[in-house]
Amino acid sequence: MAEEKWIVEENENLRIDRWLSEQSSLSRTRIQELAKNGMIFVNGKAVRSSYKVELNDEIVCDVPEDEPIDVLPENIPLDILYEDSDIIVINKAKGMVVHPAPGVYSGTLVNALLYHCKDLSGINGKIRPGIVHRIDKDTTGCLVVCKNDTAHEAIARQLESKTCHREYMAVVTGTIVHDDGLIDAPIGRDPKDRQRMCVTEKNSREARTKFHVIERFKNSTLVECELETGRTHQIRVHMKFINHPVMGDEKYGKACRYMDTEGQVLHAYRLSLIHPRTNEPMVFEAPLPAYFEELLTILRKENER
Repeated sequence: MAEEKWIVEENENLRIDRWLSEQSSLSRTRIQELAKNGMIFVNGKAVRSSYKVELNDEIVCDVPEDEPIDVLPENIPLDILYEDSDIIVINKAKGMVVHPAPGVYSGTLVNALLYHCKDLSGINGKIRPGIVHRIDKDTTGCLVVCKNDTAHEAIARQLESKTCHREYMAVVTGTIVHDDGLIDAPIGRDPKDRQRMCVTEKNSREARTKFHVIERFKNSTLVECELETGRTHQIRVHMKFINHPVMGDEKYGKACRYMDTEGQVLHAYRLSLIHPRTNEPMVFEAPLPAYFEELLTILRKENER
């Protein structure tokens, strides 16, 4: 059983099922079910889903753990950039989900890793063995996976202390005028759509993305982005925030008219870390995928017209 807590900071006169659905990853139907079973408390008392939240209410929700599922090994090809007894660095393919989630129990990177590796760290449990950080389904590129708990804890500390660096290439819509920039804007869940994130001061966490312009096209820009923090959809949200959404990103922008493939033109091209056992600095690079190179060829030809 996991306990989650919130404090109501504004008097919005909303039902608690709607308010919680906007503040958490829980669906409104799920919240109503939890309230029916006496698992949602306001100021220490169980409430129904129709309860209207008030300023300074302390809300506690007891969320039962998901039922365990069997994650099965699957013989899915992996593009391995590096491997030893502690870590494995993957060049993740476009369209591959990193780990199982409700409704997606096969075809993930974890399924492939379980087939390839007999030893993965157990810190994140059966659903996410070895996974210390993620990249989105349609984002390609470098991802480090840990084979034991010692390595997992070491890489997690590097991510937290920002000594593990993640750099991305992206094509964004519109022409960015400045050569360099830092987007320092907190990210939280979008209150209008719980599947999206947005820049907001409410129930958010600090988020910083550095960018550098590599090449400009007629109506788009190739940029290099470096994460200083690691929030969900961070680059995608930040680029939308400055009115240059990542090309092809239908969640935060629109589909790319130049491509047959779905999803954002975003590639984790470089990963720098300290090896958890040897303390040796290591840098891994994943070449731009074919779809990305093909798009750049099209944009460069368009520039010549």
